[in-house]
Amino acid sequence: MESTRQQKISRLIQKDLGIIFQQESRNLFEGALITVTKVQVSKDLAIAKVYLSLFITTDKKALLDKIRRHGREIRHHLVQLVHQQLRVMPELHFFMDDSLDYIENIDQLLK
Repeated sequence: MESTRQQKISRLIQKDLGIIFQQESRNLFEGALITVTKVQVSKDLAIAKVYLSLFITTDKKALLDKIRRHGREIRHHLVQLVHQQLRVMPELHFFMDDSLDYIENIDQLLK
């Protein structure tokens, strides 16, 4: 169970990463729609697991690899947004959130 501090930091990172992806998707990610669905921060606040839903792209795995390659740049943009609220920025680890694909698969099976 996450502490209140972890939850607040998770929400802050999720909101600001959403803004960053919205601004940078045209330049870095060929206009793909990237949604931050969930952020989990470790107890020591050193690592943040960021779960992303990727839309308007043909190869989701390649896009996720590209996001990981640009991780330092994304983290730098995030630090600029939250430097007044956080003392130390957690390291960002990006993962694909496939819950929407799972739901779609269940719907297809039920039909």
